[in-house]
Amino acid sequence: MSKAIYNPALANIEELSETSATFFIEPLHAGYGNTLGNSLRRVLLSSIRGGAIVAFRVQGATHEFTTIAGVKEDVVDIMLNLKGVRLLVHTDEPVELRLEHKGAGVITAGEIQTTADVEVVNPDHVIATVDDPKASVLFDLVVEAGRGYRSIEDSSDERLHSDMIALDAIFNPVLRVRFKVDNTRVGQETDLDKLTLTIDTDGTLTPREAFEEAAAILVNQYTALAGSTTVVGAAALGTSQDDGSGEFGTSIEELNLSARTANALVNNDIRTVHDLVSLSEQELRELKGFGSKAFEEVKEKLAELEF
Repeated sequence: MSKAIYNPALANIEELSETSATFFIEPLHAGYGNTLGNSLRRVLLSSIRGGAIVAFRVQGATHEFTTIAGVKEDVVDIMLNLKGVRLLVHTDEPVELRLEHKGAGVITAGEIQTTADVEVVNPDHVIATVDDPKASVLFDLVVEAGRGYRSIEDSSDERLHSDMIALDAIFNPVLRVRFKVDNTRVGQETDLDKLTLTIDTDGTLTPREAFEEAAAILVNQYTALAGSTTVVGAAALGTSQDDGSGEFGTSIEELNLSARTANALVNNDIRTVHDLVSLSEQELRELKGFGSKAFEEVKEKLAELEF
């Protein structure tokens, strides 16, 4: 077995919908499926940047434990509905928005008067229902970008206006993350991991954007702890490497080896030059059906190729 810790490869991305995708990462060093899966999942569910309504003011209500004339829902219900508005925020500063509705009907998130810094992703989301045709409802909203969760106490302390009602805010745009780890192999490496990771988002960013941001956050965290120590990562197993001639990706059949030697290599799942050079001399000698003559033939061929 090779002692190198090979870098992983993003083998495939299966897009299930605009807001859901499955990522296939393989091959991974033994045990690294759970290591990467847990790390990515925790960061995806806690640290991806998103936007949320953190405070609001509605005409006719001074606190949350009251009702609004002409509106079916009480203020507590409206608070819950406001937390369901999905926002894409392009600034780090708080943004004040307004929503004005006249007459009977359903108030939706699409009626929020946005700016260039804020986009509403789910405009059909219901905020309240007006059952009085003569009623007029006016909302002032404060929108912020953030990460993770902010409690209602923290939002109260950071309110722009003291007469506004604070909301606990869930900034994270990732709704759900699932992963599983399976066994896989490449050549003689038989104890490798395959990580399958499925990400569901709220539509304010794509699953791939969330995946890449989570990976970048982990890179920054570990780089800060590594100091001056560096470890050269080996290229992912089973991928071709570019040495200027592309010979790592050359198949065994193209090496002009004797039929017996080539068949012995292929039968041991050694299919490319990369697979071949990944083996030590001892591992090569121990291949099933691989004798000393075959060993010498391969050694001469690798020398000829300057490997």
